[in-house]
Amino acid sequence: MHLSWTFSRYVSRQFLLSVGISFLICLAIIFLADFVEIMRRTSNKDNVSLGIVLSMTLLRLPTLGWDVMPFAVLIGGMAALLRLNRNQELVIARAAGISVWQFLMPTVVAAFFVGVVAVTVYNPVAAALIERFEQLESKYIKGRASLLSVAETGFWLREADDTGQSVVHALRGSSTDKIVLQEVIIFNYTPDGQFSGRLDASSAILKPGYWDLDKVWVTEPSGQPQFYESFQLPTELQPARVQESFNKPQTISFWDLPEYIEVAEKAGFSARQHRIYFYSLLASPVLFCTMVFIAATFSMRISRLGGVGQLVIGAIFAGFMLFFLTRLSLALGNSGIMPALLAAWAPALIAMLIGLSVLFHLEDG
Repeated sequence: MHLSWTFSRYVSRQFLLSVGISFLICLAIIFLADFVEIMRRTSNKDNVSLGIVLSMTLLRLPTLGWDVMPFAVLIGGMAALLRLNRNQELVIARAAGISVWQFLMPTVVAAFFVGVVAVTVYNPVAAALIERFEQLESKYIKGRASLLSVAETGFWLREADDTGQSVVHALRGSSTDKIVLQEVIIFNYTPDGQFSGRLDASSAILKPGYWDLDKVWVTEPSGQPQFYESFQLPTELQPARVQESFNKPQTISFWDLPEYIEVAEKAGFSARQHRIYFYSLLASPVLFCTMVFIAATFSMRISRLGGVGQLVIGAIFAGFMLFFLTRLSLALGNSGIMPALLAAWAPALIAMLIGLSVLFHLEDG
């Protein structure tokens, strides 16, 4: 028997409603926990008001919500299927000749649609907000700023503290073993923003406590340029901090990631983390569909097996295991042990195959 369009819309609507409610509940819990955490981090900061704390919490909320979105799909899918089962609607559908695969199809399509919207619309909004959050965090909590911006013409690195700030521009660079920059220009500024000098170097190597510059022209506002074969410029930057100063993948929109990856790699820096993140975004719709199959595995036969609580706990445990394996796979990918594409796609595809196999065994085997 073919599944009617009316029944498909009804099942999809029930699924989307349950997922939406689950996601809002997760966001509320995250908001309260993160609000308390930011309050704790800013408790000794006199210049941080309650409004700033609230703004920072709201700015970071969408990004934190992204991590729990698969669980919202899982919990929402279970809630929708359990409701349909409890109301005997699935029993009636089966009696009418509708197979489990037919009435699961609307939820799978809806989950895939949610994944596409999340990647193409929700992610860019979250990326813009989390970038603003990190600016406020650097200003009010960390008390320092260190930003690396990659562009077509090279990249810009800014370091600021109480003694002033410096802006470093380089056409090329390398970060494999140590931070090495080529064709470097460094602009120095006083704390009030006045220009205090410029250094032009053929190369710069970041060492503990200073930049080791080679073939340097030093220019000051009141003097003539002076040439040095080598020059040491004090800095508080550490190689790890420079690596961290790259725009985090979460701060870059899904639509801008491919260009950022290309430009960063042309500049000589590794964009492996960004590439893996991009692939994981592409895999998100499949991951959401996987959550539907996991939900179905633990809820389709509830009327015959009983033990609602145990099955719900089992589904949540399976979801956490998938989350753990996903994080482990991404970590292996970021470390170079696994290929980037495999690290991003393997957890979702393997979990989907397992879920389908269990459903085949329960319903057709």
